[in-house]
Amino acid sequence: EVQLVESGGGLVQAGGSLRLSCAASGDTFENWAIGWFRQAPGKEREGVSMITLSDHATRYANSVKGRFTISSDNAKNTVFLQMSSLKPEDTATYYCAASRWAVASMSLTAVEYDYWGQGTQVTVSS
Repeated sequence: EVQLVESGGGLVQAGGSLRLSCAASGDTFENWAIGWFRQAPGKEREGVSMITLSDHATRYANSVKGRFTISSDNAKNTVFLQMSSLKPEDTATYYCAASRWAVASMSLTAVEYDYWGQGTQVTVSS
């Protein structure tokens, strides 16, 4: 069974940085995509970034482009989200998710992701 575990969330001041990690288990993940999503209270879940583990193709939401960087360590089945120049509006619960279908579509749509972690809270103070 595929399992995803996020870590690295916390409280940071605006302008600061955090690195989130997503550890995946239960498959080889050679032909999977891993995405990061976030959800703030009262808002819909938003796709932030995704990476294909076979060739490390990436995609970013416009709201984080130039500030966030996604990467992977395939040997450890771990995906990272380096977040810099954080803003109060980045405050949310961040989830990682895995999908085989999003490899081709490069999708940041939540319904295309099959497996989800439990989330990690990121709070950016002004």
